[in-house]
Amino acid sequence: MRWTKFIHLTDTHFVEPGERLYGGDPRSRLEAAVRSIATEHADAEFCLITGDLAHLGQPQAYGALREVLAGLPMPVQLLLGNHDDRHAFQACFPAVPRDADGFVQRALPFRQGLLLMLDTNEPGVSHGVFCERRRAWLAAQLAASGEQPVWIAMHHPPFDIGLPSMDAIGLREADAFEAVIAPHRQRLRHLFFGHVHRPVSGSWLGVPFSTLRALNHQVALDFRDDGRIPGSFEPPAYAVVLADERQTVIHNHDFLDASERFLL
Repeated sequence: MRWTKFIHLTDTHFVEPGERLYGGDPRSRLEAAVRSIATEHADAEFCLITGDLAHLGQPQAYGALREVLAGLPMPVQLLLGNHDDRHAFQACFPAVPRDADGFVQRALPFRQGLLLMLDTNEPGVSHGVFCERRRAWLAAQLAASGEQPVWIAMHHPPFDIGLPSMDAIGLREADAFEAVIAPHRQRLRHLFFGHVHRPVSGSWLGVPFSTLRALNHQVALDFRDDGRIPGSFEPPAYAVVLADERQTVIHNHDFLDASERFLL
């Protein structure tokens, strides 16, 4: 097959069993996504989840998440978001690799290149942090990757997206992050992130990027700067990614859409 096919979903926000979140049920939403992925995309090489796995970082929430993800027929690559607790996560998912400093960062080689997964979680804050140690890890991985094509995944976007409520809690060390990737921009194929609970795509410094709607709840499309984060229950989605050395194609799938299908 020409492509490497993988799934991107984000912001599962699991709560403890029996609880609901903003009136929604994160578990039932993810169960529906897992059924859809297992039925329609079992040939995907892995599933990437870009953080905010649990809403309050509770051990039982991670346990419930692990139960549901066991239904996927492919490996799952998990990242941390600002809602996550690193210690509770690692206790429940001990096999997930960490770097030498204990951050949940790793490099995943695949047929056409390398996916670098970054840890922007910082306890006690909602914004993203990418400290000197994490930047050193990223610089070393990029230097060691030669001329390979590189894809990057992280929770917080390293730039403003134009929604004031989200830009206020983006990545704080954006300039430092940019300095690390600048020498390698020509071979950065795509940047995946979560956090904003919206379908957003474009390019930054010439690097294409994308994110998508979350599983339980969304951030409403509201450009007003009034200090609040407006929510909505727009439909959830996951993305089917087709990647090779020359291009990255992303199909967003509204997996709960039950509208009629017909031949054109």
